[in-house]
Amino acid sequence: MPSDSTDAAPFSARFAVPDGWGPHLMPDLTGRLAVVTGGNAGLGLSTARELARAGADVVLAVRSTARGAAAAASIRAAAPRSRVDVRRLDLADLSSVRDFAGRFLDDYPALDLLINNAGVMAPPYRSTADGFELQFGTNHLGHFALTGRLLPALGAALAARVVTVGSDLHQLGRLDFRDLQSRRHYSRLRAYATSKLANLLFTAELDRRARAAGLGLRAYAVHPGYAATSLALTGRPVLVQHLMALSQALFAVSPLRGSYPTLCAATLPGLPGGVFLGPRGRGALRGSPAVRVPGERARHRPTAVRLWEVSQVLTSVRYDFTPRRMSSL
Repeated sequence: MPSDSTDAAPFSARFAVPDGWGPHLMPDLTGRLAVVTGGNAGLGLSTARELARAGADVVLAVRSTARGAAAAASIRAAAPRSRVDVRRLDLADLSSVRDFAGRFLDDYPALDLLINNAGVMAPPYRSTADGFELQFGTNHLGHFALTGRLLPALGAALAARVVTVGSDLHQLGRLDFRDLQSRRHYSRLRAYATSKLANLLFTAELDRRARAAGLGLRAYAVHPGYAATSLALTGRPVLVQHLMALSQALFAVSPLRGSYPTLCAATLPGLPGGVFLGPRGRGALRGSPAVRVPGERARHRPTAVRLWEVSQVLTSVRYDFTPRRMSSL
């Protein structure tokens, strides 16, 4: 395939997710360890709770350990046998990412599931602790750095998976490598869409590189559909919040239903790496998960490679795909 072509293969693998797939079809996850970023609320909490119900041990990587502790208590109530660990992580601060990963690697030899779920959506222009535009810096660069720093533990697992929560809005995104931090022009929605485009490009390139290195690691991107969470409400004027809350009440799915694509990507046996999952049917709100083909810009390999290289420079995190001794689950 020419290097300047659009690569549909990682996303359009011919694989059918069973109709009616739901958490009740998840395999037993006893003995497996999952990290869920933003696991204290919304989609992240639902994801963490269902993984725990299936037997997984869960680490909630959260900005507020107080809210994380409350979430952990609710997970333990739903899954009494679960082991839930709460650790502070601020994806908008690369020093926090480094500290979280360092402590995690000291305590856990292997990581089976990394759920890159946390994010921010369409705030006024703000910068991260490292000077990046907040959405690109948090949604993409923070998770890029986290995944890279946790790679030793992911590589030590038998068949690790990295699931990154994207959005169908990635189709509105456009990466301008001359202005990745949106300093020349900032549009809240366009910057969010661009960060989600980066999530999909990262997923495809991570899966390619892990496969080429002979690692059992597989990467997936997901679109949760229109889910009723606080993400789109935070920081909005009161009137806008009320209107969006009404819209969610009328049209959105629950956080649990919105977590189905993530849970499916994390656990469905035989799912090919690199695929993009979302609600079944283009534009579906309530369908079970299905493999979907993202927009053309998300399938452009040269852009994915360039983004990868730039992200390594910006985060000072370089991925080492050297295969490590595999651990049993």
